[in-house]
Amino acid sequence: MFKVAITDYTFPSLDIEQKILQSAGYEVVSGQCKTPETLIPLVADADAVITQFAPVNADVVAAMQKTRVIVRYGIGFDNVACDAAREKNIPVCNIPEFCIDEVADHTLAFILSCTRCVRANCEHMVKGQWGLGVPLEQMRALPDQTVGIIGLGRIGKAVADRLRAFNCRLLAFDPVVSADDAAAHGCSLVGLEQLLTKSDIVTLHCPSSEQTRSIINKQSLASMQAGAILINVGRGDLVELQALTESLESGHISAAALDVFDTEPLPGDSSLLQMNNVIVSSHIASASPKAVRILRETAAQVAVAGLLGEILPNIVNEVSQTVAATR
Repeated sequence: MFKVAITDYTFPSLDIEQKILQSAGYEVVSGQCKTPETLIPLVADADAVITQFAPVNADVVAAMQKTRVIVRYGIGFDNVACDAAREKNIPVCNIPEFCIDEVADHTLAFILSCTRCVRANCEHMVKGQWGLGVPLEQMRALPDQTVGIIGLGRIGKAVADRLRAFNCRLLAFDPVVSADDAAAHGCSLVGLEQLLTKSDIVTLHCPSSEQTRSIINKQSLASMQAGAILINVGRGDLVELQALTESLESGHISAAALDVFDTEPLPGDSSLLQMNNVIVSSHIASASPKAVRILRETAAQVAVAGLLGEILPNIVNEVSQTVAATR
């Protein structure tokens, strides 16, 4: 009997996964592992591993004796040591299509909340005051804005398609997207420096990688327009939070909205929580009943496919399907 290990999860139960995996005749073991030390005994003899946020580092991968596939609940896969898995011919698969609408909608909610100063105006009224809670010049209309999209993948394109209805100017930076592809979604493809200096709003939709980690830092924030707005629903380590905090405190960046953070949960004493020009949410941009169901079903189905030797979708660590099938 094959064994499938689920390292961690944020769902009320694993009933969806268990139904699919047990129907295929597989044993399911699970935990809420937060450290490599707790992960290693769980995955050591697992034939497939499904993981959400657990740190599946090189030591954890090295301990896998029989694993044929690692499946990440979600789009990002930076919590998995993909290079180590590739060295052992273990394919790593993500699930890139389950929450495109949800994350794009969340991005629009963030952009509109920042341009209309929703938090500050709400707090103003809750305190018993009437009228504008911010200076008039802070209230913006989207047709007057240039929005820069960093990362024009599935979600970035969905964001662009939504923003076109608001008649704002769209810029995009993505080294693997063509100018024609960007234009098809209403975007002018530009370099990163031009995007940062020309955009009133910058929104991040790129994966975490060596090239993108800390892409928003002290230097890049300084290059942005005075009064610019920053949106991050991508990955937490794209933004250096201390540098962003300082830029917000100085007023150079006028507002920010963040769903992801370089340390999660965001510490309760973070200055960002006290600023009425900052909107935060707890890594929930992907959430909807439909999206979560698709995520869980797909993760289980990919694990089944890997154990049956079937063609796997979305292998992110360049492991040959032929090589993986021989494990």
